[in-house]
Formats: sequence, structure tokens, C-alpha cells
Amino acid sequence: MPPDLLSRIDAPADLRKLALPDLETLAGEIRQYIIEVLSERGGHLASSLGSVELTLALHYVFDSPRDRIVWDVGHQSYTHKIVTGRRELFKDLRTRGGISGFPRIAESEHDIFGAGHACTAISAALGLAAARDIRGGDHFVIGVVGDGSISGGMALEGINHAGHLKKNRFIVVLNDNEMSISRNVGALAKYLTRITTRKPYLQLEADVWELLGKIPTLGGKAQTLAGRIKESIKNLVVPTLLFEELGFRYFGPLDGHDIGQLIETFAQLHQVPGPVLVHVVTKKGKGYPFAERDAERYHGVGSFYKTTGGSRRKAGAASHSSVFGTALVELARRDPRIVAITAAMTEGTGLAPFAAEFPDRFFDVGISEQHAVTFAAGLAREGMRPFVAIYSTFLQRGFDQVIHDVALQGLPVRFIIDRAGIVGEDGPTHHGTFDLSYLGMIPGMVVMAPADECELRRMVLACASYDAGPVSMRFPRGAVTGIDTGACEDPIPLGKGRMLRSGEDTAIIAIGTMVLPSLEAANILACAGIDTAVFDARFLKPLDEETVVSLAKKTGSVFTVEENSTIGGLGDAVSLSLSRERAALPVHRIGIPDLFVSHGERGSLLDEIGLTASRIAATIRGRMDARLNGSCGGDR
Repeated sequence: MPPDLLSRIDAPADLRKLALPDLETLAGEIRQYIIEVLSERGGHLASSLGSVELTLALHYVFDSPRDRIVWDVGHQSYTHKIVTGRRELFKDLRTRGGISGFPRIAESEHDIFGAGHACTAISAALGLAAARDIRGGDHFVIGVVGDGSISGGMALEGINHAGHLKKNRFIVVLNDNEMSISRNVGALAKYLTRITTRKPYLQLEADVWELLGKIPTLGGKAQTLAGRIKESIKNLVVPTLLFEELGFRYFGPLDGHDIGQLIETFAQLHQVPGPVLVHVVTKKGKGYPFAERDAERYHGVGSFYKTTGGSRRKAGAASHSSVFGTALVELARRDPRIVAITAAMTEGTGLAPFAAEFPDRFFDVGISEQHAVTFAAGLAREGMRPFVAIYSTFLQRGFDQVIHDVALQGLPVRFIIDRAGIVGEDGPTHHGTFDLSYLGMIPGMVVMAPADECELRRMVLACASYDAGPVSMRFPRGAVTGIDTGACEDPIPLGKGRMLRSGEDTAIIAIGTMVLPSLEAANILACAGIDTAVFDARFLKPLDEETVVSLAKKTGSVFTVEENSTIGGLGDAVSLSLSRERAALPVHRIGIPDLFVSHGERGSLLDEIGLTASRIAATIRGRMDARLNGSCGGDR
């Protein structure tokens, strides 16, 4: 059961029934509740622990959903979910059929705008404010943005436009905890740190307000004088006030855990014209010592032991990301032209060892995927061998740059696409279900996917040696199979697949994560009397057309299996190849259907959409319409 005060909060209006000391107690109860649930379910821990008081203050002062509160990314929105009628539902966070780990329009009237990617809140909130004014409304629109997100290009575009439109009752709350997923980088991050650490300004401001409090009331003149003095202090002590130059009224920096100060400040904004930026400083992981000490590790967690902070999951084989990172370090020792780029996810992409060993050849550009791609293009133009490691779902944001700045110019940028396919509990905003399709359509782009860690290592070698144009390799989240990679030192030949199992009745052409399930499916089908060949395509582009066409003609029946959208993926590539060779046989596509897959445990989601060995086998049996001999006791 939720703690005492929390059990009484069914809607934001219930917060306004509490006195300030009770709100502070409630903040502690909510933290413990988040820790309790996430220790079982996993989720984004450190971000949500840091934003508890901020969320309570926003919902105390503003009237959601009439006043629109828009969350950037959504990592920090758990308290928001809990106090907006989803307290009990929160226990099933990120489970199949449970509530999402991110804001979702269909889930609650308080989730004004869906999120999962960074840098969207300011633009979306500004659109909401513009629509409000067109309709003659007078409610507030508030965008809550992290300091990692605000450095992204789209966020800066939104700020620039907001400063131009000068909308009233438009507020950007900058939640500054010096972190995105990895520690923040860049000039803007340093600028914010300079503001928040300017103790002379903070002390001077306090001293001046204390002095003004002793001056007899002079009405408007005193208020004008106070404002001028405060602005003079800022201009004297604080470096260039960037946000005010961009058209925002700046308030802060405020202690993001002082709920009384936050409520007082937000309440005053009813009288402030124009766009406002409130700079709030919070501690990521607040209230849980393990997360406070290592916010990066506890940014996104699986289930864990509350008392020790240790993971409940047993240590298994290395991850695909770490196999990639190790291979790249070994290559970089031999080739000084190799550089690595990522976008605020050094640890997640396996590049931490590379960053430690080659700091001058490693670049974390922050949450700026578009810049990462074009930056890499510049490096490639000068003869470097850049590896750009970004999650599949986030590389989508640099799609134009991949086409215009890399492929169109034939530059040899290596795209390493982590978290490809179904990622599990983070759901549709994070599934990497489109990269084979959106990269495969680009002229000159090489697209490959390994079936295991040996293949992954060999593909990294192939990427490093390929200088004819852009190349990409995708791999999933999670552990590898555990095979020995000691002999995996030869680059994979460009555009060459491998035959893993011969067969006469039908053929499976699979790629990446679906190769091993397809082999298992072939064994199941053999028990039903269907002799199935299995071919690991390895490459979507260039496809091993000679083998594919030969296999199709031999068996007269082809099934493609991929952990990617069936639209524009391997199935379409095989079908096009057969039509070019006038071997127009039907190609049965098994992959991710034309929908956004929900959140849940990865294995159960794969089974639901038909991408486990048993489901693949069942699909093939259903379409073969063959007479089964039941040689292994199967159904006839």
C-alpha cells in the first residue's frame, strides 16, 4: 500500500489541500514509492527521484489538465503519473498491459503530449500556446526540459521561435541536474554551471532583498527600484544572460528541492508577461544514496535490491554493445584514423573504454544526433574513419543528415546502430523497428546485421576497412550468445551471406537477431516433415542476390524473417531481387507488422508479433499447405 499521505492523492487538486510541511512529507513518500516499484519493475530511477518537489510544485500552482504541462523525454515524469490518478496503476509500470514509462496521450488527460525522445517539449508547448491564443484561451502552457535536452538543436530552435513570438503565460522550466544519460557536455552545459555556481550573485541577491525589506514601503517606485537593482546585480556578476537576450524573462537559479520556494515562484508568474524561463537546480537520484553517487548507472535500471542497490539479474554474457566497444578499441590501437562519436550515451553504446583510452579521438556531442552525423561527415572528408554509435530509435532524428551530408557525398561514415529491434519495457518510442528500412533505401549505403558476437566482431572489422562510402551495422540490446570470438579476425566479405542449413521444400532467408530463431524453427519444421533451408543474409544491402535467387529457384518457396518492419526491409529487398532476375516467386514476409509495438518484456513481445522460433515455424506451416507426415509425432 502507498504511504499515508500518498494514499489520499487521487488528483492534482488533492495536493492543494495539504500544508507545506505535508507536501515535504509527501515528497519523501513518493520517493520511497518510486524506489519500491522500480526495484521490482525497473525504469528511469535517478531522473524521477530528482524531480519530485518540482512536479508537486507545478501541480500545486497550475491547474492540470486545463493548464498544459508538457514533459520533455519523460524520464522525469513518474511523480506526475502518480499524482494524476495513476497511483495504483504505477505498480505495473512498463509491463505488458500496464502504464507506459513515458507520457502518453491515450493514457491520461494530464499527459498533454507524448514523449520518449529529447528536445521536443519547447516546440510542442509553443504550438499549444499558439493554438490557445488563436482560440482565445488564457491558460498556462509549461514545458519542463532537462539541461541535457535544452542543448539539442530542436530545443534551441523552439527557444528561438518562442523568443520571437513572445507568448504570454508560456513557461519553460529548465530542470538542471548536470546530466542527460551520460554527464552533460558542451558550452551550454558549462554556461549553466557557471550560473548555478556564482555564489557571489546568490549572496548579493539575498543581501539586497534583505536590505530592501527594511526600506519603508514606497509603492511602485520601490518595486521598480528593486527590479533595477536585481538586474544590475545579474549583469554585474552573472555571465551573459543568454535566455534574456533570446526574449525570455529569466528566474533562478532556484533550489529544485525547496518546494516552498518553487511554489512561491510559480505563483508569481501569473503576473509576468511574455515567455518565462525558470531555472531549477535539482539532484539526480535525490533521496536514494546509490543513485545520488552514480546517477549514470541508475539512470535506467532493471529490477534491483533496495538495500544494496545491486541488480536482481544474474550477471550473464557480455552485451553486444561491449563486444563492439572492445573490437573498436583493438582496431583503434592499430589505426590512428579511427574516431568514435556518440550522442549522450557513452556507456550505453559500449564506448566508455574507447573514451578512456583515446580521449582525443572520442566525441560525445550531447543530445544532438543531427550534429553527430554531419560532424562525422566532416571527419571522414579529412581522411578519418569515424564510427557513429547511436541507438536505432535516435538515429531516426539524423535521417536527413545521413542522406544529404553523408550518402549523397559518398563519405565513409560507419553507423553502429545499437538497440535495434524490440527493446522491451521502454516501448514504441524506443523500439528500433525501422532502421533496415530507412537505411536500406539510401543509395550507396551498406546495411548489415550480425547473427552472433563472432559475426559482430567480423563486421566491425569490415566497417573499418570499407572506405568506398557509408556503411551501417545494427545489433540488439542485451547479452550475446556466449560463443568464443577468438578466431573471429577476418572481415566479412561485402555482400556475402552464408548457408546454415540445406533444404528442399522451402527456404528461410533471415538477418541479424532472427537467424538463430530461424534455425530453431527449421528444426521444428523438420519434425513436421518440411525440409527447410536457412540462409543468413548478413547484408540487406548489397544483398547476396546470386545465392538468394538460386535458393528460391531450388525450393520454389521463400520466407524472409527480420526484426524490422516488413515494409521496406529484407522481404522487400528479396522480392525486388527475384523480380529483377525474372524469378518472380511469392516472398512471405515475417517481421514486425505495420504498427507501433507496445511496451513489455522483450521475449513476450517477440512471441506476440510472431518472431519466436515456434511462431515462425507455425507461420511457415500454415502457409505451406503441405501434407505433413508427422515423422516426429507432430499434428497432421
